[in-house]
Amino acid sequence: MRIAAAPISWGVCEVPGWGHQMAAERVLAEMAELGLTATELGPDGFLPPDPADRASLLGRYGMRAVGGFVPVVLHDPGHDPMPGLRATLASFDADMVVVLAAATGVDGYDTRPELGTEGWRTLLANLERIRRETSHLVTLHPHVGTMVESRDEVNRVLDGCDIALCLDTGHLLIGGTDPVDIVRGRPGRVAHVHLKDVDAELAARVREGALTYTEAVKAGIYRPLGKGDVDVARIVGGLDRAGYRGWYVMEQDLILDAEPSAGDGPIEDVRAGVAFLRSAA
Repeated sequence: MRIAAAPISWGVCEVPGWGHQMAAERVLAEMAELGLTATELGPDGFLPPDPADRASLLGRYGMRAVGGFVPVVLHDPGHDPMPGLRATLASFDADMVVVLAAATGVDGYDTRPELGTEGWRTLLANLERIRRETSHLVTLHPHVGTMVESRDEVNRVLDGCDIALCLDTGHLLIGGTDPVDIVRGRPGRVAHVHLKDVDAELAARVREGALTYTEAVKAGIYRPLGKGDVDVARIVGGLDRAGYRGWYVMEQDLILDAEPSAGDGPIEDVRAGVAFLRSAA
């Protein structure tokens, strides 16, 4: 397995006011302590934007960058996403995966508008245009609080264009899609994987509107791999049998109130996830 880490597992997130943000040096040191050698970029400013400076910092910890989360407004007929996307991708290494999210245009993931026919036509056309005109591997990440969240919306994308998928096991389950169904039915569309485990009861409360996404994260909707209700082992096994050879990025989104003491905090849950994955493999 090609296992990578993600800064969000240390509470580092692009949402303003999300919580305490740990420094890159400590996060990278803890990733390296766990024997990990790859990570996604995290939000703007977490790692140096200049590729050479970023490679130098990552290299000090034996790490490399394998992908980056890029929220982009895709549904607005009056907005061309390509100039901003090209500017962002200018700092991506050639072999990095673009993890695209269909952003709403506002900060956070607690509310979102409903798309009409024109909005969907624009979104799908932009995804297809990005797929054709971008030299990087581009994947769409279904994500709570974006324009592609629910089971119907995921299927509409899969049926309406040829963009590859970032299979985020947590966001899919929260949005109402069993990730096992995609692995079983459309494994060839999966080009990147975010492995999350989820408390299904809290996920249901988010779908029902009883909890906002942020409230659910604070309540612990994301669990260490193997400790929640996502069948992670079955997903990994199914992808392996289907010939998937991409990255498995471990993510356990959390919100920190303060800096954890040395040797404590998020590292322990990531350590448990690494052990679970290696055992499953």
